[in-house]
Amino acid sequence: MPSDNPGPAGPAAVLCGLAGWVPPRVVTNDDLAARLDTDETWIRTRTGIRRRHVVEPGQATSDLAVEAGRRALRSSGSETADAVIVTTTTPDRPCPATAPVVAARLGLAGAAAFDVGAVCTGFVYGLATAAGLIAAGVARRVLLIGADTYSTVVDPLDRGNAIIFGDGAGAVVLRAGDADESGAVGPFDLGSDGAHEDLVTIAAGGSRQRSTGAEPTHAERHFAMRGKEVYRHAVTRMAASARTVLTDAGWKTDDVDHFVPHQANLRILHSVADDLALPRERCVANIEAVGNTGAASIPLALADAVAERRLRPGDRLLLTAFGGGLTWGSCLTTWPESAPRPQPERTTR
Repeated sequence: MPSDNPGPAGPAAVLCGLAGWVPPRVVTNDDLAARLDTDETWIRTRTGIRRRHVVEPGQATSDLAVEAGRRALRSSGSETADAVIVTTTTPDRPCPATAPVVAARLGLAGAAAFDVGAVCTGFVYGLATAAGLIAAGVARRVLLIGADTYSTVVDPLDRGNAIIFGDGAGAVVLRAGDADESGAVGPFDLGSDGAHEDLVTIAAGGSRQRSTGAEPTHAERHFAMRGKEVYRHAVTRMAASARTVLTDAGWKTDDVDHFVPHQANLRILHSVADDLALPRERCVANIEAVGNTGAASIPLALADAVAERRLRPGDRLLLTAFGGGLTWGSCLTTWPESAPRPQPERTTR
């Protein structure tokens, strides 16, 4: 008869490296205003964004992922990893996955490598996946990269979405360690609701559209989002998910030193903080400088916070995200005593 005792837990995933990178090309609100028949103030007050970075022609998601991954490995003090996870909505191509290409370019050929697709919740899903690989003994060190190039899928004349998104990559290195040491990630809460798949979508390019044999329309080729409905779901799901992990860990809201949400737009960030009764000044936000960078947004925000020396060893962090799918997720961590070394300059300078 099987025992009710699940046996000893495996090793925990502990944060030991962190970095972010955005392409050099900057697009300001004024640049967009000239194209979209609007003005800088309208964009800024609606989103909290002043500028964003976009790739040059021919530059792909893997290029950003490699740069962020290299910096994260360097930050960790070792160039090695047993597994590479790339979470993205904008892979280089439908097949093969982007992660093996990234691993090879980083000199990690032979490492397990795969993509995770959970749209803007991808980084939190990736953290949970990396933690699972480490707990199962499959890997001792995991490089997790969130990278997206939304400028390649957003219609540049779509005023509702062109003002929001930017391109970028953020990465962390996780090592096997103890659950009670600072830097350990968890607990996690993950969820989805596919009944609302049409709220955030790119209709063309997958088997659903291709199997029809019809040529996709211009709109079907580009990213689409029903903003008002997404806003409502985002606030509700992120707040509920955050409460779940706080309860699981036995933390109170007042125990959270830094709230690090997916950088969707500033109004959503503040609404979630308000819902949780968290002071807005505890919210880590860099959306003003980079926009919504999808799966890259949380690690990019963390990298900038480190560069600004905002995070101190022992600080308690709440991470939460929401994305298409619909998907959502949250996790907790404490900032490690042996913190990843700050970048010599801000990622999003």
